[in-house]
Amino acid sequence: MPIRRIGLVVHRGRAAALDAATSVHAWCEAHGVGCTEIDVWPGEHERRSGRAEAHAAGDPDLVVTLGGDGTFLRGARIAVKIGAGVLGVDAGRVGFLTEVPVSGTGAALDAVHEGRALVEERMTLTLRASRPPQLPSDMEALLCYGRGPALPPPRVRPAGAKAENWGVALDVNALNDVVVEKLARDHQVSAGVYLAGRLLASYSADALAVATPTGSTAYSFAAGGPVLSPHMDAVVFTPIAPHMAFNRSVVAAPDEAVVLRILPHSGRAAVSIDGRLRAVLDPGDWIGVFRAPERVRLIRLEPTDFYGRLRGRFHLADAPATAVDGTLAPVMRPPDEPVPPDLAVLRLPPPDPPGR
Repeated sequence: MPIRRIGLVVHRGRAAALDAATSVHAWCEAHGVGCTEIDVWPGEHERRSGRAEAHAAGDPDLVVTLGGDGTFLRGARIAVKIGAGVLGVDAGRVGFLTEVPVSGTGAALDAVHEGRALVEERMTLTLRASRPPQLPSDMEALLCYGRGPALPPPRVRPAGAKAENWGVALDVNALNDVVVEKLARDHQVSAGVYLAGRLLASYSADALAVATPTGSTAYSFAAGGPVLSPHMDAVVFTPIAPHMAFNRSVVAAPDEAVVLRILPHSGRAAVSIDGRLRAVLDPGDWIGVFRAPERVRLIRLEPTDFYGRLRGRFHLADAPATAVDGTLAPVMRPPDEPVPPDLAVLRLPPPDPPGR
């Protein structure tokens, strides 16, 4: 389907991203495609919800991000609200989500415009809370670390009026993770953690993370959590620096909610959604995190080689004892043979070009 309008999210601290933005504007002008820069907050302009950003930009059918994974998450926050695709141009440093090098921006837009691109859907998380979330104004300057104005607290979903004992449904999506973390350096967050309605344990920790498979390579991974294929649906709970013997992650089914209830003697806790501060919880408050009905539509030019990217991005080194074996040849993917019928249902990498 031809592109009608592009919403552009730019990391303005990177020269490569600014150059790519010029290329995108030129491509749009040449093809008669509307282009609006979004998630921009000059001067005293307040930041808006993802839905409001999308509507203000004319509801684009493609969101293009120019930066790293953080910029991509900014774009995904907006795109998921209107079902738009997200194309990530990589001007960052790590880049699990971004797809296209800056030099390939024009060719990537051509592929999308001509219907040659692929769409890869990723699971997101949403929340219920014991009360509508709030972000005290006196905490914003302290907690945003000079990153510009904070996003507003998530709104209650239009059909999410509070039901007795079920809390309020929030109009928010997380592609990576939802993190509840301590506010004071000397006072950990203490919370009862419930999975599928049953108490798992009460934790005292620096933070508690609930991640998607896509987010399993982010904060959860840094805290020792497992790596999950982004092509699956699951909910990963990972405690960060807990003061208890059981410090393992738990991988729950996608229909099993993770509820975090702040205990009476806990310090206050910050709630971050995809790395952005969105609310503060008081003792007695709770949030429930679970799979959302909305999915982020990632635009890909070819099937994702997640494990190749995992090896490359983390610079995975082989065990020294295996050096004698040399470079390993591909397995189960000969370049010139058709895939056997019993393997046709598997996700296989494309064959390497001959001679590679």
